[in-house]
Amino acid sequence: MTVRIDDLLDAARITPTHAAASAASRFDVGAALRRLAADVAAARAAATAAADRGASEAEQARQRLRRISQWVLDQPDAADHFARLVDDPAASRQTAEEQLDIEGTVVFAALLYLTERLESAQFWWQLAAGAGHRTAAYCLHLLHLRLGEERESRHWLNEASQERPALAGARVVPPVEGFYQVLEVFARYTRRDRPAIRVPASLEAEVERLAACSPHDGRIVVRPDRRLAERLHDAASH
Repeated sequence: MTVRIDDLLDAARITPTHAAASAASRFDVGAALRRLAADVAAARAAATAAADRGASEAEQARQRLRRISQWVLDQPDAADHFARLVDDPAASRQTAEEQLDIEGTVVFAALLYLTERLESAQFWWQLAAGAGHRTAAYCLHLLHLRLGEERESRHWLNEASQERPALAGARVVPPVEGFYQVLEVFARYTRRDRPAIRVPASLEAEVERLAACSPHDGRIVVRPDRRLAERLHDAASH
């Protein structure tokens, strides 16, 4: 005898008990849907709050790095260090490398950052940080924090905290504990005596000129020229 599917389904059907039927009748579908909607809304709110915290941290890093870069450019000897970094065609390549002014590379990176040349600024900060310049390492920490690159940010913060022999001609760098606060004090003290350097349009135009001449897709990874150094000196004199 052939067994039909319908017969099997009828045999497997479970007849609900009175208690089960009563519980089903009391189940509030509307309330369940409202609870589900509330759970989804809470999850979305938590995700949005986390994203806002990340954006806020990045924005704070951007502002902090801008202030430090402004402070670097505002130093009385910034233009002089920058001038020593200038590519001199009359000097031999070996002599030029030996005379690389590390403070000048930090000044150049600060200028590039303030003109939103982030990749170029990163190159020059890394050059200085590789030579043991802790301010440059801290700037890289903030730059990667701004870009949301947490792993790289932690690496450069660790580099900034390492004690190293002082570089010839380099400024004494405060310890990483309270590092930014100390730089802020320096910045405020400097600005009481002389106006802070703002990047004027003429100076920004010179940076754009270098970028346009760069064979590296606009990244400025060659030394600045005399013309840019003169513009920076003029800006520092006003």
